[in-house]
Order: sequence, then C-alpha cells, then structure tokens
Amino acid sequence: MSVDSVFRTRSLGVASVGLPDQYADGKAAKVWQLYIGDTRSRTEEYKSWVVSLLKQHGVQRILDVACGTGVDSIMLVEEGFKMTSVDASDKMLKYALKERWERRKERAFDQWVIEEANWLTLTEDVQKPGNGFDAVICLGNSFAHLPDFKGVCVPVIFQSDLTQDITTSVLWVDNKPHMITLDYTVQVPEGPQSSPELSKFRLSYYPHRIDNFKEILTGAFHGKCEHSVYGDFKTYTPGQSQAPCYFIHVVKKAA
Repeated sequence: MSVDSVFRTRSLGVASVGLPDQYADGKAAKVWQLYIGDTRSRTEEYKSWVVSLLKQHGVQRILDVACGTGVDSIMLVEEGFKMTSVDASDKMLKYALKERWERRKERAFDQWVIEEANWLTLTEDVQKPGNGFDAVICLGNSFAHLPDFKGVCVPVIFQSDLTQDITTSVLWVDNKPHMITLDYTVQVPEGPQSSPELSKFRLSYYPHRIDNFKEILTGAFHGKCEHSVYGDFKTYTPGQSQAPCYFIHVVKKAA
C-alpha cells in the first residue's frame, strides 16, 4: 500500500519535470498573498539587514531562485537591485508578473526578469548575465521543498494578518520523521477572493536540520566557501539558550 493512499501529503498536480506540484490547483497561490499579510510590515523585519548585507558585498545582480509571488524580489527591485526571479509554479508567478505589469513605467520594474524555472533544470531555464549573478537568494520556506531524509525540524511559519489555525502532522517512515504537513485554515476577508474552498489549503515540507543543511550548502561549493549562520539576524551559536524563530544561512564563495 502506498503512503499516499493512507495520508495525502500534497495538493493534486504534477510538475513538468517529475516533481509533485503542490501549487498546481492555484489554491495556495490565491491565498498566499493574503496569508503573508501586509508586505511592508513583513519586509521591514529583515529589509535593512538583507539590503545591508548585499550592499556590503557589492551585490548588484541577484537571482531569486524561488520567488513565489515575488514579495522579496519586489522589495529588492525597489532598492535598486537588478533582479531575475524564478519559480516552478506558474500560479505563484502570475502575481509577480501582475506587479511588474502594473509598475512597468518604472524603469527598475520594466527591467525585472521573471521566468518559470525548475531547480532540476535551473542552468538551462535561466539565462545567466555576462559575468554571472553577484548573489543567489532563496528565502522563506522555499528550501523546505527540497527533500532531506536525514532529519526533520519544524519549518518557518510566517506571521499573518489573517485569523488562522495550522494543524501539523508528521509522517514517519521506517520509524524516522520523514515529512511535515501543515493544514492551513484562514479566515479570508469578504471580497472577490472570499470563498469556503479557499479558506483551507495544505502544504508539505521536508524541513532540514541545521547541521545537515550546512553540509548541503558547503557541498555545493565543494567546501571552498565561507559559511555563516544567523538566528533572527544575530550570529547563531549552537546550543544557545534561546532558540531562534528562523535561521539565515549566508555562503560566500571563496575568491
């Protein structure tokens, strides 16, 4: 008996390159912009930190490899960075495309590159600028869609302006935690997007333990890099008394 016949962990849909697509039905994409709330209040939490870090390293061209609806890319376009933003979900991308179209008279937004791309074929899907990108970013829960069978921890749960309930389920395989599934129930405000079927959606993640995730990142650079971990924008010390709400990994390629 297959696992899916007992416990369905994903919305229906299959991506073009062999990976289950949790966003294929468009439900999560429609609610996500509402769920993450006021983008200004969300980005203010880490905007100054991220922008300062990027400018400190002379970054100009950025590749956002899982931009979703584009909330973080928009923040960086407004800050003057030259953005290329990609995502595997066309349902999520349509909100970024809509924002670019509505602000197309602004030069920075007119030059904003948005493409559909899959992590498995990223080098073929994305046209690299002459000297390459100065930085590659992957924010939010995006990396948790990348399987990790070594260990599991709880994923980031965004603050939301909507009344909400999140039920967490853990799928065990061979007596080991294998996947975390979050069932979201949100109170969608009255309006065009308000409907009972949009008030509930499910997303499943493969959250990573911090030590295993470090191995993945440094391995991508064959160990020739500087790796730093921050917890809530402060230098993280393993075993510290206060556990961070979220982690930020920064990898600088060796010269």
